[in-house]
Amino acid sequence: MNLRQRASGILLHPTSLPGPHGSGDLGDEACHFVDWLQACGQKIWQWLPTTPIGPGFSPYQSVSAFAGNPLLVALEPLVQRGWLGPQALHERPAAFDAPCVDFETVVPWRMARLRQAAQGFAARATHEDREEHARWCAAQAGWLDDYALFMALESAHGGAPWWQWPEPLAARRASALQAARREHAAELAFWCFVQWCFDEQCAALKRYANDRGVALMGDLPIFVAHHSADVWARPDLYHLDRAHQPTVVAGVPPDDLGPLGQRWGNPLYRWDRMAEDGYAWWTARVRRALHQADVFRIDHFRGFAAYWEIPADRPDALQGRWVEGPGRALFDAIARALGELPIVAEDLGLITPDVHALREACGFPGMKVLQYAFGDDATHEYLPHRHERRCVVCTGTHDTDTARGWWDAASAGERHFAGTYLACGAADVHWALIRSALNSVADTAIFPLQDVLGLPSTHRMNVPGTMGAPNWTWRFAWDQVGSDPGRVLGMLTAASGRGEFALLGA
Repeated sequence: MNLRQRASGILLHPTSLPGPHGSGDLGDEACHFVDWLQACGQKIWQWLPTTPIGPGFSPYQSVSAFAGNPLLVALEPLVQRGWLGPQALHERPAAFDAPCVDFETVVPWRMARLRQAAQGFAARATHEDREEHARWCAAQAGWLDDYALFMALESAHGGAPWWQWPEPLAARRASALQAARREHAAELAFWCFVQWCFDEQCAALKRYANDRGVALMGDLPIFVAHHSADVWARPDLYHLDRAHQPTVVAGVPPDDLGPLGQRWGNPLYRWDRMAEDGYAWWTARVRRALHQADVFRIDHFRGFAAYWEIPADRPDALQGRWVEGPGRALFDAIARALGELPIVAEDLGLITPDVHALREACGFPGMKVLQYAFGDDATHEYLPHRHERRCVVCTGTHDTDTARGWWDAASAGERHFAGTYLACGAADVHWALIRSALNSVADTAIFPLQDVLGLPSTHRMNVPGTMGAPNWTWRFAWDQVGSDPGRVLGMLTAASGRGEFALLGA
């Protein structure tokens, strides 16, 4: 995807798609959404991370930076290939008819059917399918072998974190790993099968979207979870002690939003060691991201310039300090291996001149969130008249309220400023923000689907600093969409020079 062309798109995580199996996936409904995007003149579909979900159902605390989320594997294709009996899809829990994703029900139900499909593949797969699966496993072995073994051992130890496993396994003694691979061979085969299915379906959806002029935008969190295959497989790349515990962890310093700052708890990278092999791990990670999407957003980009290092024994972020990140050397190394990098830098929050300098040196567009633009005066850099072309303007993100919810919760001063600037009120603020983003000089404009539909706060995707439902559980239904939002979006998109729409001027 060319990030310098004038385009717009929608932020919607695939789990938020409609569908009969409790959560959205990469199947037919995803293709239908691509068709809707094309009909509305949209050229980008932005996702959240598609790695396996972690604590609180969050896609930002995954057990792997490389693996795909098993919940996104569509089940109908597995039935069509004869690996899963159609009756398996008829036994639907009542919770699947709820308007949101009930992960407590969805996870075991979907995983049970994936296990049935894996057994069906082992018994009935064609010679061609077996060969293709074997080729894929060999090509992905660099991350797949450790991930599959990690998942098998996690299950064998009742979900305990890897540092609580027997020391020979936690420390990756070669003899212990060999024995575990033999003992858990069937479980390893299952996890490899699931990842193959994810990759095949993701690639098919990407082709479908690209053929219709729609690019997929992925999302890459900067840090990885302590309990992950990544840290277990390469502990030398992180600040860990002899007990496999982090000595320092990630977070952000105190600010207006939190007097104690935020202690995320992710282990921090040993950037010096990563530099020794030319940042090979990061290059592999970006290569993987570009296999699944056309462009991707890097979350917390400021951490590559300088990151907030918190002693692991501290309960909050007050005692942290700024430490210099890898800077441009990291992205130069990746670009030497992979070519020009289609990256959007998430440069929100406490941004200092060194962060802007790094982003500009790398040639990455930054982000402007319109909800943040009206708390000051007409000089705020997020206001559309202050935008530059090389940026991505958003009405909101997965962490903000919906446009309608933002308006309802805004101060009287913010509402007065926004209402004056956008010429809107409560009833049409979502369209006013979208129109303002589309008419900006910014190359790229993105809106959460909730804003296109004009939905209130009860439909937001995530409330930062909180755990569990309703975070990450939002879904839409096609009867919410109707014909009018797409028609209006299409006309505004065409009028702003970001796409064509048949009804313009009708």
